[in-house]
Amino acid sequence: MEQMVFIVRSCKKAGDIISGKLDISSMNLEAVTQLIIDLGQPKFRALQLFKWLQSGVQSFDEMTNIPVALRERLNESCYIATVKPLRKYISQIDGTVKYVYELYDGELIESVLMKYEHGYTVCISTQVGCRMGCKFCASGLYGLTRNLTASEMLAQITYAQRDNNIRISNVVMMGMGEPLDNFDNSIQFLKLVSDENGLNVGLRHISLSTSGVVSGIRKLAEYNLPITLSISLHAPNDDIRNQTMPVNKKWNIDALLQACREYQKVTTRRISFEYALIEGINDSDACAKELAQRLKGIMCHVNLIPANPVKENTFKKPDRKAIIAFQKKLESLGVNATIRRTLGADIDASCGQLKKKTKEEIDDADFC
Repeated sequence: MEQMVFIVRSCKKAGDIISGKLDISSMNLEAVTQLIIDLGQPKFRALQLFKWLQSGVQSFDEMTNIPVALRERLNESCYIATVKPLRKYISQIDGTVKYVYELYDGELIESVLMKYEHGYTVCISTQVGCRMGCKFCASGLYGLTRNLTASEMLAQITYAQRDNNIRISNVVMMGMGEPLDNFDNSIQFLKLVSDENGLNVGLRHISLSTSGVVSGIRKLAEYNLPITLSISLHAPNDDIRNQTMPVNKKWNIDALLQACREYQKVTTRRISFEYALIEGINDSDACAKELAQRLKGIMCHVNLIPANPVKENTFKKPDRKAIIAFQKKLESLGVNATIRRTLGADIDASCGQLKKKTKEEIDDADFC
């Protein structure tokens, strides 16, 4: 079925000058309050300003209850991080929406909006590209360009909300990039998005996915946040994982699962293990048995993901019968496992398919 694609014209030029200005959208309420005080303004203006920033405004001019003189001063010293939609794809299968955004410097990222019975979930990117190099994932095909700021992560949510006139209740940090490779900005984002004066998305409704950055998992445990930690495991042993996930050569499965046990001891939160089933590589009965053995003693859930096609490799997903057999085998061994519902398959919005579009494609669309 043919997908719907909307080309959104944008006159914002890549590389707009923000040098020397403060990234005010990444500031928490305390920092915004101090800024307002430094500007000689009454303290109550800080909450007004913070709420505007969290609403997804594109400029200070939209802040109608802020005095014009203050707006002008803020515009001189601060910038509001925004995302400009270049392309918007809508799945004809399930209504999933994929956005291709341009950032202030011309770099491109993608995010996905999904509708479930419980509400709307947005999958956001945390980096431009990715350095992890997982073989079954398109996001890292071009390597890492740069980290996203907390404000650029937040802007992906606020734009989707305004564009669709909805409230997003769940966030998954599973788009382009490795959140724990951009640790400080990811933590700041979590604090901002869950602030009761802003979007107020409960931390229990946020999932952070990592390819297995053990140092980051240990550091994350120190914050003891009630988020869901999702581990991209995808293999029951080092031989298989080394073939598909280069990160395993630095932190092998034993080191990764030990970090997970330590994390769980601190947070008491159930961990989700992502497992992309690849035909002939990790989908055998023996793999299921070894995986169950590995996960003993960890309160967890295994999320089985039929591998999505990426043209740069030859990986194939198993047929439906084999996927169900793998799930049943795990369950018979005492491991809770479900098969992830595929969303947005016709617009390449499924797990592992997000990747940066080339500037040549954007130029071909004749943007102003």
